[in-house]
Amino acid sequence: MHQNRLFFVVFLLFSLLSVYSANAQSRQGRNIINFDKNWRFIKEDVSGAERPVFNDSKWRTLDVPHDWSIEGPYEQTNPTGSGGGYLPAGIGWYRKTFTVDAAEAKRKVSIEFDGVMCNSEVFVNGVSVGKRPYGYVSFAYDITPHLNFGGKPNIIAVRVDDSLQPSSRWYTGAGIYRHVRLVSTGTAHFDHWGVFIRPQNVTAQKAALNVQAKVTNESAVAGVYTLQTTVIDPSGKTVKTSESKQNIAAGKTADYTQNIEVANPALWDTQRPQMYKVLTKLISGTATTDAVTTPVGIREAKFLAATGFWLNGKNIKMYGVCLHHDGGAVGAAVPLAVWERRFKKLKEIGANAIRTSHNAMAPEFLDLCDRMGILVMNETFDTWEANKVGRGKDGGNGGGYNLYFKQWWDKDTRDQVLRDRNHPSVVIYSVGNEIHDNLRDTSGFRKYKMQQDLIHQLDPSRPVTMALLQPNGTSQAYKTGLAEIMDITGQNYRENELVDYHNAHPDRVVIGTENTHVLSQWLALRDNPFMSGQFLWTGVDYLGEDFWPSRGATFGLIDRTGGWHTNGLQRAAWWSAKPVVYIQRSSPTPPRPMRTPPAGAPVAAPGAPAGANRPAGTAAPVLDGPTAAAARGGIEFLSDWTPADPATYTNARVQVFSNADETELFLNGKSLGVKYKSPLDSALFWNVPFEKGTLKAIARNKGKQVATDELKTAGEPAKIILTADKSTIGNNWYDVSFVTATIVDANGVVCPNSDKLIQFGIAGSGVIAAVDNADRNDHDLYQATQRKTYKGTCIALIKASASTGKINVKASAPGLPDATLSLTAKP
Repeated sequence: MHQNRLFFVVFLLFSLLSVYSANAQSRQGRNIINFDKNWRFIKEDVSGAERPVFNDSKWRTLDVPHDWSIEGPYEQTNPTGSGGGYLPAGIGWYRKTFTVDAAEAKRKVSIEFDGVMCNSEVFVNGVSVGKRPYGYVSFAYDITPHLNFGGKPNIIAVRVDDSLQPSSRWYTGAGIYRHVRLVSTGTAHFDHWGVFIRPQNVTAQKAALNVQAKVTNESAVAGVYTLQTTVIDPSGKTVKTSESKQNIAAGKTADYTQNIEVANPALWDTQRPQMYKVLTKLISGTATTDAVTTPVGIREAKFLAATGFWLNGKNIKMYGVCLHHDGGAVGAAVPLAVWERRFKKLKEIGANAIRTSHNAMAPEFLDLCDRMGILVMNETFDTWEANKVGRGKDGGNGGGYNLYFKQWWDKDTRDQVLRDRNHPSVVIYSVGNEIHDNLRDTSGFRKYKMQQDLIHQLDPSRPVTMALLQPNGTSQAYKTGLAEIMDITGQNYRENELVDYHNAHPDRVVIGTENTHVLSQWLALRDNPFMSGQFLWTGVDYLGEDFWPSRGATFGLIDRTGGWHTNGLQRAAWWSAKPVVYIQRSSPTPPRPMRTPPAGAPVAAPGAPAGANRPAGTAAPVLDGPTAAAARGGIEFLSDWTPADPATYTNARVQVFSNADETELFLNGKSLGVKYKSPLDSALFWNVPFEKGTLKAIARNKGKQVATDELKTAGEPAKIILTADKSTIGNNWYDVSFVTATIVDANGVVCPNSDKLIQFGIAGSGVIAAVDNADRNDHDLYQATQRKTYKGTCIALIKASASTGKINVKASAPGLPDATLSLTAKP
């Protein structure tokens, strides 16, 4: 017993000594502290909340990232309106108490925010250190002069103001919705995002890494500083180390350049996204004053007028999707596992590119694109100086970025490009989406050119485009010469116009920046070698940009819970490299009601070009993402063989999506005939008298079966099935498991017409972070433990609350036995 106690004391002393040693060592180089934990929050404006003596004891305690808007409630009267998904806006305050070790007093200490939505002001010990209106941009402040060192408490306070509404055409979220860090370096240090690693002259045999580092000496004396760069390959082996020295005067900045050759590089591409690490150290004598590790992908990306996009000498099409930044039930504060699940599903059907619509994403979003081999069009703005969000209820101009563009475009563009230019996934920038400024005269030319020129200055390795709106109409960009000053001509929709433009200007590189899901759009890409790629609107359903009672738009290939829309199955047949076949049946559906936006609300039709405005108070054209037919009324197509009323459902129009040579359809074992792949890639159709049982499709290439799909008629609901996309969950903010509750019959067939209230329970080392379903009109809160099923399913997002132990999930519904599922927490 005494020996055990002695061992514990020794172990504790050793642990404390190790912590002290680690802290002591951190006084050299760069020390990064996660600053996400233990903030205080209140959702109201409070006078004096920036003062250190302010009493915040009654405020809510939480961790960031945090999006207060997604907490609801949904109200038709919320000022965010249709664009913001009818979720709340307003003013909020965050406060955090922290200490800084005395050893940091002679160093530089900065606070870094990956994103605050929006109009943030940061105070340290009562002193305002900066404001940023744009909610998507990452930023940092030097807070060294305002800190107390040596154990005396410090207070950081952040005021967030998104009360000026409407502010966006889609859901933005609100609050400190991305990560925060406290960073300390020596007084001689790399500038923020001051290290740029640029692969050049890339071949399979060798590549050069051009290293550019901007260093500032904020010490009181001049000094000789060595830039030491170490290249580490994907296996962890050191490839090469290079050093260069400069004498930097006190208060001055110096630029370092190195060129490091890498033999037989492991190339980054969409199939094998191999990543190097480049460690750059700034050394004075024997002391490291700063150090940065940069993930690097060695690849050659280029666009050619005649043949489009090339990656490492291979001509490929960019099969892209547009994505907004929300994660559905989690709002704008999106755990990385949510994006990872979405990316996997999109890659499953052949997608290889993303357009960040229409703003900077979180840094980890691009990290994930790097790791998963996804190409990125990195977009900066939806708005320049012209208002696109409509007027507020008070008659004001709303709170769109047009209010800030003139003052902030340079700083916001600069910060986005400097932050993102080391990502191999980023292959092109876009500086605008369907811009409403006058692009027909020199002022419009100047606005575009100044942004393109700035990006060229900061990152000469990538081209720039803009998503043009009606270049033969509204903007006249194809007639005025604006399109010719763009590195690459990008156009939203009207694919035939872009094809005609290139045919008239064969020396121009062209790309579809936003595209529909129709067959003619696909053929414009498939049949024209010069088309670099297209980006579908959208890859995933998103919050906002629809009228009450809808909470969000459904133009995606997949819905917010991860289920496939019709467009996703069709796209798999066009994009997927592996054989696929999917069956759907017709279903009569009434047209969606013509909904009237409230007076003063943004009046652009959801999914329509942003310029397609209507008089306020008039009905919006009804557009529906999954099928245009459903929007008009008449029919939609469903992936089941269970009509709601079998007695009246006598004939089915069956559509089959397949990329195989031939497909044969069977009903209860009887062949309904073989149909062959169309040269135009259109779907295959059968007229089938309805009969309960099994509808099966067999796809064949050269007579050999390569894919199958089947739909079965469901009986009465008999049980709940729980499934999870992952069985282990890391105890960190990034990880989450999607648990799906599905109502099935006695044979395990999904009951698509059973909408039951599922009550989720949890025990052990986990929590229910959110619940959701795919019903656009469901206004229930996400932060809850129950949800109605929609078409037979709903989801719960589970997070770990400890580093070990079981997480036991239970689902209950009236009249059905409980279902259980066990997950495991890990560090």
